[in-house]
Amino acid sequence: MAPDEKLAAILCVRELDDDAHNLIMATRKGIIKKTVLSAYKNVRAAGVKAINIDDDDKLLGVKLTSGEDEIILSMKNGKAIRFKEQDARPLGRVSRGVKGVTLTDDDEVVSIDVVDTEATMMAITENGYGKRTQFDEYRLQSRGGKGIISIQTTERNGKVVSAHAVTEEHRLMLISEGGQMICIGAGDLRVIGRNTQGVRLFNLSEGDKIVSAAVLDPEDDAPEIEEGAEGETVKITEAPAESETSETPAE
Repeated sequence: MAPDEKLAAILCVRELDDDAHNLIMATRKGIIKKTVLSAYKNVRAAGVKAINIDDDDKLLGVKLTSGEDEIILSMKNGKAIRFKEQDARPLGRVSRGVKGVTLTDDDEVVSIDVVDTEATMMAITENGYGKRTQFDEYRLQSRGGKGIISIQTTERNGKVVSAHAVTEEHRLMLISEGGQMICIGAGDLRVIGRNTQGVRLFNLSEGDKIVSAAVLDPEDDAPEIEEGAEGETVKITEAPAESETSETPAE
Protein backbone atom coordinates (compact mmCIF):
# COMPACT_ATOMS: atom_id res chain seq x y z
CA MET A 1 0.00 0.00 0.00
CA ALA A 2 1.07 3.55 -0.65
CA PRO A 3 1.97 5.65 2.42
CA ASP A 4 -1.27 7.65 2.19
CA GLU A 5 -3.56 4.65 1.57
CA LYS A 6 -5.97 3.11 4.08
CA LEU A 7 -8.27 0.09 3.86
CA ALA A 8 -11.84 1.04 3.00
CA ALA A 9 -13.51 -2.40 3.01
CA ILE A 10 -12.87 -6.12 3.41
CA LEU A 11 -15.13 -8.64 1.65
CA CYS A 12 -15.14 -12.42 1.97
CA VAL A 13 -15.90 -14.28 -1.29
CA ARG A 14 -15.71 -17.96 -2.14
CA GLU A 15 -14.15 -17.40 -5.55
CA LEU A 16 -13.27 -14.42 -7.69
CA ASP A 17 -14.11 -16.02 -11.06
CA ASP A 18 -17.77 -15.08 -10.63
CA ASP A 19 -19.80 -13.29 -13.30
CA ALA A 20 -23.04 -13.43 -11.31
CA HIS A 21 -22.06 -10.96 -8.61
CA ASN A 22 -20.92 -7.34 -8.64
CA LEU A 23 -18.90 -5.04 -6.45
CA ILE A 24 -20.63 -1.72 -5.77
CA MET A 25 -18.26 1.01 -4.58
CA ALA A 26 -19.13 4.40 -3.11
CA THR A 27 -17.04 7.50 -2.47
CA ARG A 28 -17.52 10.38 -0.05
CA LYS A 29 -18.42 12.71 -2.93
CA GLY A 30 -21.35 10.51 -3.95
CA ILE A 31 -19.75 8.60 -6.85
CA ILE A 32 -20.69 4.94 -7.21
CA LYS A 33 -19.23 2.27 -9.45
CA LYS A 34 -20.42 -1.23 -10.33
CA THR A 35 -17.98 -3.82 -11.66
CA VAL A 36 -18.47 -7.57 -12.11
CA LEU A 37 -16.58 -9.56 -9.45
CA SER A 38 -14.66 -11.63 -12.01
CA ALA A 39 -12.84 -8.47 -13.15
CA TYR A 40 -10.69 -8.85 -10.01
CA LYS A 41 -9.78 -12.53 -10.44
CA ASN A 42 -6.17 -11.91 -11.54
CA VAL A 43 -4.81 -11.02 -8.13
CA ARG A 44 -1.34 -9.48 -7.84
CA ALA A 45 0.86 -9.08 -4.80
CA ALA A 46 0.52 -5.30 -5.00
CA GLY A 47 -3.21 -5.47 -5.74
CA VAL A 48 -5.11 -4.32 -8.83
CA LYS A 49 -6.75 -1.04 -9.68
CA ALA A 50 -10.37 -1.03 -8.49
CA ILE A 51 -11.59 2.52 -9.13
CA ASN A 52 -10.22 5.89 -10.21
CA ILE A 53 -10.64 8.41 -7.41
CA ASP A 54 -10.70 12.19 -7.79
CA ASP A 55 -7.99 14.05 -5.86
CA ASP A 56 -10.51 15.51 -3.39
CA ASP A 57 -12.45 12.26 -2.92
CA LYS A 58 -12.06 8.99 -1.00
CA LEU A 59 -13.47 5.47 -1.32
CA LEU A 60 -15.57 4.75 1.79
CA GLY A 61 -17.17 1.36 1.23
CA VAL A 62 -17.75 -1.62 -1.07
CA LYS A 63 -20.63 -4.10 -1.14
CA LEU A 64 -21.11 -7.44 -2.91
CA THR A 65 -24.42 -7.55 -4.82
CA SER A 66 -26.44 -10.07 -6.79
CA GLY A 67 -27.13 -7.85 -9.79
CA GLU A 68 -30.75 -7.25 -8.71
CA ASP A 69 -30.26 -5.60 -5.33
CA GLU A 70 -31.18 -2.14 -4.13
CA ILE A 71 -28.56 0.18 -2.68
CA ILE A 72 -28.87 2.79 0.04
CA LEU A 73 -26.37 5.61 0.53
CA SER A 74 -26.43 7.57 3.80
CA MET A 75 -25.13 11.14 4.16
CA LYS A 76 -23.67 12.96 7.17
CA ASN A 77 -26.34 15.68 7.13
CA GLY A 78 -29.08 13.13 7.75
CA LYS A 79 -30.35 12.19 4.29
CA ALA A 80 -30.32 8.83 2.50
CA ILE A 81 -31.09 7.67 -1.04
CA ARG A 82 -32.36 4.25 -2.10
CA PHE A 83 -32.07 3.13 -5.73
CA LYS A 84 -31.76 -0.01 -7.86
CA GLU A 85 -28.28 -1.21 -8.66
CA GLN A 86 -29.44 -1.69 -12.28
CA ASP A 87 -29.49 2.13 -12.48
CA ALA A 88 -25.68 1.98 -12.58
CA ARG A 89 -24.27 0.36 -15.70
CA PRO A 90 -21.34 -2.08 -15.27
CA LEU A 91 -17.92 -0.43 -15.69
CA GLY A 92 -14.38 -1.70 -16.01
CA ARG A 93 -11.88 -1.72 -13.16
CA VAL A 94 -9.98 1.38 -14.21
CA SER A 95 -12.90 3.79 -14.41
CA ARG A 96 -14.28 6.54 -12.19
CA GLY A 97 -17.92 5.61 -11.81
CA VAL A 98 -21.17 7.60 -12.00
CA LYS A 99 -23.12 9.95 -9.72
CA GLY A 100 -24.99 8.04 -7.01
CA VAL A 101 -26.40 11.05 -5.16
CA THR A 102 -26.47 14.81 -5.59
CA LEU A 103 -24.88 16.41 -2.53
CA THR A 104 -25.53 19.94 -1.28
CA ASP A 105 -23.39 22.33 0.76
CA ASP A 106 -20.81 20.45 2.87
CA ASP A 107 -22.61 17.11 2.80
CA GLU A 108 -20.86 13.81 2.04
CA VAL A 109 -21.66 10.10 1.93
CA VAL A 110 -20.79 8.20 5.13
CA SER A 111 -21.94 4.67 4.29
CA ILE A 112 -23.22 2.31 1.61
CA ASP A 113 -25.39 -0.74 2.26
CA VAL A 114 -27.58 -3.26 0.45
CA VAL A 115 -31.29 -2.92 1.20
CA ASP A 116 -32.68 -5.88 3.16
CA THR A 117 -36.46 -5.73 3.59
CA GLU A 118 -36.19 -8.28 6.42
CA ALA A 119 -33.92 -5.88 8.32
CA THR A 120 -34.14 -2.27 9.50
CA MET A 121 -31.96 0.77 8.85
CA MET A 122 -29.86 1.82 11.83
CA ALA A 123 -28.53 5.40 11.70
CA ILE A 124 -25.95 6.57 14.27
CA THR A 125 -24.89 10.15 15.00
CA GLU A 126 -21.68 11.58 16.43
CA ASN A 127 -23.24 12.70 19.72
CA GLY A 128 -24.29 9.17 20.63
CA TYR A 129 -27.85 9.03 19.28
CA GLY A 130 -29.43 6.70 16.76
CA LYS A 131 -32.54 4.86 15.66
CA ARG A 132 -33.91 1.95 13.68
CA THR A 133 -36.38 2.54 10.83
CA GLN A 134 -38.16 0.16 8.45
CA PHE A 135 -36.73 0.15 4.92
CA ASP A 136 -40.29 0.63 3.61
CA GLU A 137 -40.06 4.26 4.77
CA TYR A 138 -37.25 4.91 2.29
CA ARG A 139 -39.01 5.21 -1.04
CA LEU A 140 -37.21 4.04 -4.16
CA GLN A 141 -35.63 6.92 -6.10
CA SER A 142 -33.58 7.31 -9.25
CA ARG A 143 -29.81 7.22 -8.93
CA GLY A 144 -28.37 10.71 -8.67
CA GLY A 145 -31.23 12.25 -6.68
CA LYS A 146 -30.89 14.28 -3.47
CA GLY A 147 -32.36 11.66 -1.14
CA ILE A 148 -34.80 12.03 1.76
CA ILE A 149 -34.41 12.60 5.51
CA SER A 150 -33.15 9.52 7.35
CA ILE A 151 -32.54 11.06 10.78
CA GLN A 152 -32.65 14.63 12.06
CA THR A 153 -29.14 16.03 12.49
CA THR A 154 -29.94 18.56 15.18
CA GLU A 155 -27.54 20.25 17.59
CA ARG A 156 -28.40 17.49 20.04
CA ASN A 157 -27.68 14.64 17.61
CA GLY A 158 -24.75 15.99 15.64
CA LYS A 159 -23.89 14.61 12.19
CA VAL A 160 -24.42 11.03 11.01
CA VAL A 161 -21.27 8.91 11.28
CA SER A 162 -22.61 5.53 10.18
CA ALA A 163 -25.71 3.70 8.99
CA HIS A 164 -26.27 -0.05 8.67
CA ALA A 165 -28.89 -2.66 7.82
CA VAL A 166 -29.46 -4.65 11.01
CA THR A 167 -31.76 -7.41 12.26
CA GLU A 168 -32.98 -8.06 15.80
CA GLU A 169 -30.07 -10.48 16.33
CA HIS A 170 -27.28 -8.09 15.37
CA ARG A 171 -25.13 -6.14 17.79
CA LEU A 172 -23.41 -2.83 17.17
CA MET A 173 -19.98 -1.85 18.43
CA LEU A 174 -19.70 1.93 18.85
CA ILE A 175 -16.29 3.56 19.30
CA SER A 176 -15.68 7.13 20.42
CA GLU A 177 -12.90 9.56 19.59
CA GLY A 178 -11.73 9.33 23.20
CA GLY A 179 -11.30 5.56 23.00
CA GLN A 180 -14.54 4.48 24.71
CA MET A 181 -16.49 1.51 23.35
CA ILE A 182 -19.95 0.10 23.89
CA CYS A 183 -21.75 -2.93 22.48
CA ILE A 184 -25.52 -2.60 22.03
CA GLY A 185 -28.13 -5.06 20.81
CA ALA A 186 -30.07 -3.80 17.79
CA GLY A 187 -33.15 -5.57 19.12
CA ASP A 188 -33.03 -3.41 22.27
CA LEU A 189 -34.11 -0.40 20.21
CA ARG A 190 -37.68 -0.10 19.04
CA VAL A 191 -38.37 0.82 15.43
CA ILE A 192 -39.46 4.45 14.96
CA GLY A 193 -40.22 6.78 12.06
CA ARG A 194 -37.73 8.04 9.50
CA ASN A 195 -38.09 11.79 10.11
CA THR A 196 -37.23 11.69 13.84
CA GLN A 197 -34.26 12.33 16.13
CA GLY A 198 -33.90 8.90 17.69
CA VAL A 199 -32.71 7.88 21.16
CA ARG A 200 -29.51 8.02 23.17
CA LEU A 201 -27.24 5.04 22.51
CA PHE A 202 -24.06 6.10 24.29
CA ASN A 203 -23.47 8.42 27.26
CA LEU A 204 -20.37 10.21 26.00
CA SER A 205 -17.96 12.29 28.05
CA GLU A 206 -18.02 16.03 27.45
CA GLY A 207 -16.34 16.85 24.15
CA ASP A 208 -16.21 13.20 23.02
CA LYS A 209 -17.84 12.00 19.79
CA ILE A 210 -18.57 8.68 18.10
CA VAL A 211 -16.21 8.11 15.19
CA SER A 212 -16.95 4.53 14.13
CA ALA A 213 -19.56 1.78 14.33
CA ALA A 214 -19.43 -1.85 13.27
CA VAL A 215 -22.16 -4.50 12.96
CA LEU A 216 -21.41 -7.77 14.74
CA ASP A 217 -23.06 -10.97 13.58
CA PRO A 218 -24.85 -12.92 16.32
CA GLU A 219 -22.06 -15.51 16.52
CA ASP A 220 -19.41 -12.78 16.70
CA ASP A 221 -20.36 -11.34 20.09
CA ALA A 222 -17.37 -9.60 21.64
CA PRO A 223 -16.04 -10.87 25.00
CA GLU A 224 -17.01 -8.82 28.02
CA ILE A 225 -13.39 -8.13 28.98
CA GLU A 226 -10.49 -7.49 26.63
CA GLU A 227 -6.86 -6.56 27.23
CA GLY A 228 -5.66 -3.22 25.91
CA ALA A 229 -2.36 -2.59 24.14
CA GLU A 230 -0.55 -1.65 27.38
CA GLY A 231 -2.29 -4.24 29.53
CA GLU A 232 -5.10 -1.95 30.62
CA THR A 233 -8.58 -3.44 30.81
CA VAL A 234 -11.22 -2.30 28.36
CA LYS A 235 -14.73 -3.20 29.46
CA ILE A 236 -17.36 -3.76 26.78
CA THR A 237 -20.73 -3.05 28.36
CA GLU A 238 -24.30 -3.59 27.35
CA ALA A 239 -26.25 -0.53 26.24
CA PRO A 240 -28.61 1.22 28.67
CA ALA A 241 -32.32 1.19 28.09
CA GLU A 242 -33.72 3.63 25.57
CA SER A 243 -34.01 7.21 26.74
CA GLU A 244 -34.91 10.62 25.44
CA THR A 245 -36.93 9.42 22.49
CA SER A 246 -37.89 12.28 20.20
CA GLU A 247 -40.23 11.85 17.29
CA THR A 248 -40.76 15.50 16.41
CA PRO A 249 -40.65 15.89 12.60
CA ALA A 250 -38.20 18.35 11.09
CA GLU A 251 -39.59 21.61 9.86
